[in-house]
Parts: sequence; structure tokens; C-alpha cells
Amino acid sequence: MAPLNILFVCTGNSARSILSEAMANDPAIGKGLLRAWSAGSHPTGRVNPGALAWLEGAGISTDGLCSESWDRYAGNDAEPLDLVVTVCGNAAAETCPVWPGAPIAAHWGVDDPAAVVGDAKAVQEAFATAAECLRRRIEAFVALPLEDMSGEQRLQAARAIGQLP
Repeated sequence: MAPLNILFVCTGNSARSILSEAMANDPAIGKGLLRAWSAGSHPTGRVNPGALAWLEGAGISTDGLCSESWDRYAGNDAEPLDLVVTVCGNAAAETCPVWPGAPIAAHWGVDDPAAVVGDAKAVQEAFATAAECLRRRIEAFVALPLEDMSGEQRLQAARAIGQLP
């Protein structure tokens, strides 16, 4: 089976969507079943240092990660997408572009670790909590018999995974 093209979307594209992209592309987590990108409706233009620190600490590559607009993935010349996953509450409520390939869409909302104010330990814990939740969801998705599932079955499964803690 060819990898599924998945786009993780969040408003700022600096933390949760970045974590998701990196983990989905990691061979140990995404199992080569996903080809992932991330984007934001209003990108900050920089990757949050807390996200980079968590990924580096977990041994996950940060090469090529950047905060960018979802417009890059909405044009006629964009790579067709199989799945678009919103990982924050704001992006889930926004009107999304028309994505090439008519992908299915699911919401996997996670509290924003970049919004945590406190000492370094509190911020690290917030990133760890968000990343582990997203990791569990990605692992649950790739554990599905994806090549044997219809688009509707993938949609229902992806949406149900968004309810996992």
C-alpha cells in the first residue's frame, strides 16, 4: 500500500501540528504508512522551541519542519491529500480550503502546550502530555487495516480516534 498523504492543521502551526507531522513521518511511529505535512490557518512563522525539544528528546527527526500556511496545500498543483486532521479547537471551527483529492477530515483536538505559562518544568510537561496524546492517536490510526478499509470506514475510524485520551 502506498503511504496515505495526511495534513495536520492547527491555527499557528508551531506546536501540535508540528509534533504530529514529525511523529507520523517517523518510521517507528508512522510505520511508513503515512506521508505527513503540517500547516496553519494563521501560521506563526516559527516552530515552537518546546516542540523541537520534545521531538529531539524522543529521538524524532526535526529536519525540514517549518511553520507555514495551509494555502500551500490547497492549490491545484498541491499533492492530493487522503486525510486532513485538525489538532486544535480553533482550526476545527474555521472554514477550511478545498483540499485537492477530496480528503476525509477528522478532529483530534489537544490542549495547546505553547499556551502554558509557568516554569520550564510545567512547559515541558505540557509538551510531553500533548505529544503523547497525539502519538497514541497516530499509532492507533496506523494499527488499523487501512488498505482493507473504505474511505467511509477510514473516516469513521479517524474521527473515533480523535476521542482517545
